[in-house]
Amino acid sequence: MHRSGNVCNFKSTALAALFLLAAGVAAQAQSSSTFLRIIVPFAPGGINDTAARLLQPYLEKALGQTVIVDNRAGASGIVGTDAVARAAPDGRTLVMVASSFTVLPATSAKLPYDSLRDLAPVVVVGKNPLLFVVNPKVEATSLGAFVALAKARPGKLNYATPGAASQTHLVTELFSQRAGIKMEQIPYRGGTPAIQAVVAGDAEFTVLSPLVSMPQIAAGNLKVLAVGSLARDQQLPDVPTVAEQGFADFEATQWVGLLTAAGTPGDVVARINAAVNKALADKDLIARLAQQGMSPGGGTPAEFGARIAKEIADWQSVARTAGIKAE
Repeated sequence: MHRSGNVCNFKSTALAALFLLAAGVAAQAQSSSTFLRIIVPFAPGGINDTAARLLQPYLEKALGQTVIVDNRAGASGIVGTDAVARAAPDGRTLVMVASSFTVLPATSAKLPYDSLRDLAPVVVVGKNPLLFVVNPKVEATSLGAFVALAKARPGKLNYATPGAASQTHLVTELFSQRAGIKMEQIPYRGGTPAIQAVVAGDAEFTVLSPLVSMPQIAAGNLKVLAVGSLARDQQLPDVPTVAEQGFADFEATQWVGLLTAAGTPGDVVARINAAVNKALADKDLIARLAQQGMSPGGGTPAEFGARIAKEIADWQSVARTAGIKAE
């Protein structure tokens, strides 16, 4: 009897161990399925990456999920964005795109994904107005005066961009079309070299973000003529908008926002959207975004989708008229 009891005890212990092992494997599988991945389609350090990492802890707390930021740079953001377009439509893979996302369909001959059909909008995370700035020696203190100067010197004024077919390129061409002026583009490799070119007087004009513009404005090395948002910016409350200066409804802003794979259930998208909106109301996150020159975004997926569709259509029209194509 004693020996039989030992056998029974051994079997019970073995069964219990197997049960615990199976439970552990199941728990691990379940845990991994709750990971939320935010793909950043650019190298670390950019505004997309910064926004994703600032948002990360807030999403983890709100959703009760581990959030992983995954940098997949390449082809102006196309590689990482395509990975999300091809991902399972379960809401566990997101991409943090910038406003350049709406520029690409207008300037690239062929994308591996359809920007409207293959990706679902979730929410705008942050935004900032683009600033219309000139070298201090330019004899203009308003957009109207600058337009008059450009009309008096057709094709003689230069504008700097962070690259051909960039958002700055398209925004400046749209403004030029609306204003009836002609300027020559000088493309540079990034926003910092472009702003330095205007400071040095190698170009008279550019349209860039506060992050690269404000230090030079504060130092007196640049003169700001207008802000591109529809409402005045809190950092520059005395500077009128482009729309206020005779260009009705003209908007030029940068933004970052989250997309996921098309076909993701609406309730899943709504859950992530609600978590992000809640995070964007947090004073600490608002302050951290402000340090990057951004104000909180927010809103519904439908509102974000409408913005994307409008911008793509606008940039396609500008690119056709101006003959702009990505190199």
